[in-house]
Amino acid sequence: MREVELKSVVDDIGTRRAIVERAGGRLAFEGTLKDVRYDSAAGDLVQRDHVLRVRVYGQGGRHDGYLDWKGATRYEAGYKVREELSTPASDPVALSAMLRNLGFVAVKEIEREIAQYELSGAIIRFERYPRMDPLVEVEGPPDAIENAIEIIGLPRAGFTVGRLAEFVASYELRTGERAALTARELGGNHDYRNEDA
Repeated sequence: MREVELKSVVDDIGTRRAIVERAGGRLAFEGTLKDVRYDSAAGDLVQRDHVLRVRVYGQGGRHDGYLDWKGATRYEAGYKVREELSTPASDPVALSAMLRNLGFVAVKEIEREIAQYELSGAIIRFERYPRMDPLVEVEGPPDAIENAIEIIGLPRAGFTVGRLAEFVASYELRTGERAALTARELGGNHDYRNEDA
């Protein structure tokens, strides 16, 4: 599957969600989203700009897991583009144990509260992190992305191909405070580098 996306900081998630809903956006999921990224001990995947992750959607005590792979990032006509494969994992805890048993190590954890909408061929995901600017990610065909951005009403110039690490760096530079991408990091436990986000 080909993933095409842009991201932006959000000024007010509640306001922007209401705008999307008034425009006919269908709420597809609301709850928690946790990613654990894995790599070899030597960092072979990050060196090739590949991502191997276990992603878990949590809602009302239910947890749906996925094993995802993303290929190297490309930039086409102002959009971030990656090949992506995903498959459901009914037991994400066992899957994570299997990856560790095969020699993979966790290199990054990311936790956020999300609200994900479908609107005219685009997926719009609002993300609230433990301590960082809230973001909106818009994914889909370029025409659908542009339509969704217009509906959301944030400045088009704010939507970029930037990686999460760039948004983290911007937040930290502006506030002078370290971002927290997991609840543990709020307590000062920083096992992972934010540059790897």
